[in-house]
Amino acid sequence: MKTIYDFSVKDAELNDISLNRYHEKVLLVVNVASYCGLTYQYKGLEELYKKYKSKGFEILGFPCNQFALQEPGTNKEIKEFCDINYGITFKIFNKIKVNGSKSDPLFSFLKKEKLGVAGTSQIKWNFTKFLINKNGEVVKRFSPQVESDEIESFLKKIL
Repeated sequence: MKTIYDFSVKDAELNDISLNRYHEKVLLVVNVASYCGLTYQYKGLEELYKKYKSKGFEILGFPCNQFALQEPGTNKEIKEFCDINYGITFKIFNKIKVNGSKSDPLFSFLKKEKLGVAGTSQIKWNFTKFLINKNGEVVKRFSPQVESDEIESFLKKIL
């Protein structure tokens, strides 16, 4: 059975990163954007990360410009935005596509593992979140409107 650990992605500096490095950690994988009505969620995500990172929790942020062109910057600009405006310390990766024929393989996998509203696989907007357990299995998909306080109750159960 395939898990998230079978994938490699590129970080914001375009280095190849095997997700196997996150083996036995609980992950929240999020498609993020800097100029979205939901961008404020960075604050709650960072608070959640700081609260639980010592217990083996990681957030992986993947910038995406597919929704109303709300992530137009370069990787460097995106990281600077996250740092200056939200003090983000969790990992921000290379900008990707999450839908369509050029969808990142990791997100194609995540979408197949946990379907969205009405059984569709497509990601509808920025800040869709996938919760992965310590075995690399996708256990929950959260819609963009779901905020960190609601995610925390699920997170506590699997940490």
